[in-house]
Amino acid sequence: MRVPRSTYRLQITSAFTLTDAADAAAYIHDLGADWVYFSPLLEAEAGSDHGYDVIDHRRIDPARGGEAGLSAAVAAARAQGLGVLIDIVPNHVGVATPAVNPWWWDVLEHGQSSRYAAAFDIDWQFGSGKVRIPVLGDDSLDDLTVVDNELHYFENRYPLAPGTFSDGADAVTVHSRQHYELVNWHRADYDLNYRRFFAVNSLAGIRVEEPWVFDESHVEIARWFSEGLADGLRVDHPDGLRDPGAYLDRLGELTGHRYVLVEKILEGREQLPPEWATAGTTGYDALADFDRVLVDGAGETPLNQLDQALADGERVVPTSFTELIHETKRGIADGILRSEVLRIVRDLKRSDAVDITGTAQPGSEPYQTGLPTLDATTVADAVAELLTCFAVYRSYVPLGIEQVREAADLAETHRPDLSATIDAILPALSDPSNIAAKRFQQTSGMVMAKGVEDTAFYRYNRLTSLNEVGADPGEFAISVSEFHKRQVTRLRSYPNAMTTLSTHDTKRGEDTRARISVISELPEAWASTLSQLRTLAPLGDGQLENLLWQAIVGSWPASRERLHAYAEKAAREAGDSTGWLAVNEQFEARMHRLVDSAFDSPDVRRVLAGFLKLVEQPGWSNSLSLKLLQLTAPGSPDVYQGSELWETSLVDPDNRRPVDYEQRRSMLARLDAGDLPPIDESGAAKLLVTSRALRLRRDKSGQFEGYRPLTAEGSAASHVVAFDRDEAITVATRLPVGLAARGGWGDTSLSTDYGRVRDVITGRSYDGSRILLAELLATYPVALLTPTTEA
Repeated sequence: MRVPRSTYRLQITSAFTLTDAADAAAYIHDLGADWVYFSPLLEAEAGSDHGYDVIDHRRIDPARGGEAGLSAAVAAARAQGLGVLIDIVPNHVGVATPAVNPWWWDVLEHGQSSRYAAAFDIDWQFGSGKVRIPVLGDDSLDDLTVVDNELHYFENRYPLAPGTFSDGADAVTVHSRQHYELVNWHRADYDLNYRRFFAVNSLAGIRVEEPWVFDESHVEIARWFSEGLADGLRVDHPDGLRDPGAYLDRLGELTGHRYVLVEKILEGREQLPPEWATAGTTGYDALADFDRVLVDGAGETPLNQLDQALADGERVVPTSFTELIHETKRGIADGILRSEVLRIVRDLKRSDAVDITGTAQPGSEPYQTGLPTLDATTVADAVAELLTCFAVYRSYVPLGIEQVREAADLAETHRPDLSATIDAILPALSDPSNIAAKRFQQTSGMVMAKGVEDTAFYRYNRLTSLNEVGADPGEFAISVSEFHKRQVTRLRSYPNAMTTLSTHDTKRGEDTRARISVISELPEAWASTLSQLRTLAPLGDGQLENLLWQAIVGSWPASRERLHAYAEKAAREAGDSTGWLAVNEQFEARMHRLVDSAFDSPDVRRVLAGFLKLVEQPGWSNSLSLKLLQLTAPGSPDVYQGSELWETSLVDPDNRRPVDYEQRRSMLARLDAGDLPPIDESGAAKLLVTSRALRLRRDKSGQFEGYRPLTAEGSAASHVVAFDRDEAITVATRLPVGLAARGGWGDTSLSTDYGRVRDVITGRSYDGSRILLAELLATYPVALLTPTTEA
């Protein structure tokens, strides 16, 4: 099996096609990457910039370059010696436009008699034999029309079952005869009968556990391997599948057991199921470690105090992240994912494992203690609480059964009134053969993702660089010794897993986070700055103000348009003062004025500039350290498109902006001609560090296989992270503000096992027996050393 030493992710879109990717292959090689890594390529909804809404598994998206484009891109990659990794989406398909998805269209036309009815996870019994589609603006069907043997609702088109319009009936009558029912879009929260991707109504889950569904949804993927077009796969959201382990086994058979990664979020010290046929995760767990070793633990207490002081009015600020996510996850389980909770209740009832009466719809009678049967409303309450208390994304019962029990214990602690109900349903939810247990496992990750990443991450804002996918914002910082311990564990467990810093899903780009992390060294200065900014541009939501001003500082100089878009998304995701379903126009007007003040108010500009002066250079120092640590630590590092220069993006779609490769080619040529650029806004210094680390990793066989921590000596020893990866020594600065405050490196030194070493970043050589860091790090805050015989 070919394994990448590094990858370079490209977002393939209609604006940057596979043909463009072919043109970029030479640059990717020159940069030093080992494999090129493509975002999803199968045909997706028109205009999709991510490709996760696949509509046809049989072909490469023509808008992304089609089959010819893939052939050209792979040929160009092979000519440069690059491997090819491709992102795939097995869990769901796009159904926003039914007419372009042949499977979904056939199900809507023929209902349960459709060949593809079994391909989708639809509860036909609950829908009285109809698929419920939440598209109506209200409960009225008056805007339905029949056009060209189709049912139309404004721009939405749906098929007509054979013979249902033979008598020329009106549109409402025709609608009543179909295998689907168009319903008010608000009903999606509690009344749907098909499994979705999270709470996205336009992404319908498919059942790849069915052999024929796997075969037909992977026919093009199989071709990639039979024809030598791909060397590996990245599997999106395996936790949404009925049986991820079995799926990975099938995928291994299809690919010939090639390199496969899973986009799996691990919570805390959670490990992947050991029997999974995978090289590891896509690296969010590694990202969290890289970030936290550069955060000053001394800033935790004052930033906690600031966070608590930002409470407005009667709103209670949770005292811990754990407390907050219990609130946000429960809100999701009772809100946008209520449909999924109620389906688990129906599965429990049908499984005959418990005796449930009634339904869990609004108006149901409450459960009465002592009755011989369980009321559906109370069972739904218990299921929602169990999902809320689940500490990881999901279990794989019987593997992880202890996590189910721990969730039950915690749920009964929070809700003692539900103890009897939880005890009654727990055996069924612990039984691997019970459909309710299987669905519970598919649903717990949905509640976690929406409750934590898409809600709590916008409410817990003491230091927002910690609020990243796969990370625990409750963990503020880690020591250098803990960092080394985690790298050794990664090397032993999954040496070829991906590591990452920025992706199409990260909440903030790596360099945005690196600058925000400087706040941990300047908590008092930040508190003062934030107080002034809140006075000059009041919003009335202290938590959101803290988030927005950190985003502005971290991404500066972001454009006005980017910051307005981010503020709107962040405020609505937080859901405290406004929301997607209940927009507070007055509040959002003040919020947009806050953003404008960063550009238009002289007083705000003065305060902002003063703080930016404090964090700009330390932020760049953090950025270079962050990059070098990731590129040289255990695992296979991925460079997200364009992040070889400063990556100061915010949440999607901001992190999917076009990349200027001509600029990067030109800058790389100057570096290769001997230029040692300053650390400035151009990002050339980061390109230098990135290219030298990637090239060394790719070109030097025998290196980067082991891992040995190195300890500096001297007054500033705590400000360095260093390790030896088999004659490749990484040296990175941490906590640069504190380092400057103590007067620099002083007598701090580092010893190696080599007589003489060369820094591949600057080209300078040193006596390897004792290197003064003041000399080694005089130009850049990082160094990458290899043994040399040069004087």
